[in-house]
Amino acid sequence: MRLRWRGWSRWQRALAVGLLLPAVLLAPPGTAALALRLQYVGEPSPEARTRGRDAVWLGHAWVDGRKGDADLTALAARLAGTGIHDLYVHTGPLEHDGSLPEAVHPRARWFTDAVHRALPGIRVQSWLGDEVKPEKDALDLEDAATRDRVTASARSVLDLGFDGVHFDMEPIRPGSAGWLALLDQVREVTSARGAPLSVAAPQIDPLPGLHSAGILLTDHGKWWDQAYFAETARRVDQIAVMTYDSSMPTASLYGGYNALQTELALEATPKDVDLLMGLPFYWEDKWGHWGKAETVDAAIRGIRLGLGRHDLQRRNFGVGLYVDFAATEENWADYRRGWVR
Repeated sequence: MRLRWRGWSRWQRALAVGLLLPAVLLAPPGTAALALRLQYVGEPSPEARTRGRDAVWLGHAWVDGRKGDADLTALAARLAGTGIHDLYVHTGPLEHDGSLPEAVHPRARWFTDAVHRALPGIRVQSWLGDEVKPEKDALDLEDAATRDRVTASARSVLDLGFDGVHFDMEPIRPGSAGWLALLDQVREVTSARGAPLSVAAPQIDPLPGLHSAGILLTDHGKWWDQAYFAETARRVDQIAVMTYDSSMPTASLYGGYNALQTELALEATPKDVDLLMGLPFYWEDKWGHWGKAETVDAAIRGIRLGLGRHDLQRRNFGVGLYVDFAATEENWADYRRGWVR
């Protein structure tokens, strides 16, 4: 081959390089796609179904006066016969300094009291969140005074009758000491009240070091490494993986991606911590979230495959439905048929 190469003209060499270079560049993505597609192969175990530990994210309308008694009656009917155990109701957002003005949730006490009457056995958790530094000019979790104010905010929502605290702060860079310190601090408050501390977490690196490459190339922290996910999971009572906005272009690749994420998260989450895998109860069609690919059906099938392969008997496991105000009848039907039946 070396002798033949030397005998080729300049345009022949250029043509050969032009043909080979795309093949070389496309080989790693092609291999990764094949691996994800293989994750989606097989039949899920009949035992890989709801354990009665599922959750749904609810929008801010439930605590600002836009929702009332009739809406709660409809919600109770919607949840009947499902595996929903937790409601994450958006009670924030937090101010960038970590505080939570009472004016943003004037009907919070009505909601917690009403749910406890209408849906006995369902936990109502206060969903608190904000954007986070350094990627956004917002919440600074590396600042002790900010963490103190977030802790005070968590205490205030428990005083309003919420059964737990659910944090969704994005995007947290893996390695953030401030995030872990905040969880340690708030866990003392929730544990003293007998309340769960829950968090929404990013997806786990599907390839080693992908989180570092992503930050370097795009300055955006999309993934966590598995070790940092484990550090977070050890500090909470419940962790929900946001397994949507995956950029997967087909349903089979998205399902395979969910199977892989489920196995990675199961490996990293302590047995006594609730692990929930997110379901896309909304429709978008853009780069990062292809509507025809990211379906509830594909997500559930992938999650069931991952659960069956890695830890079929795990009881502290469920799915998280994001989000009530964008959900369709088809989303709910797919959840009931695929996961609850």
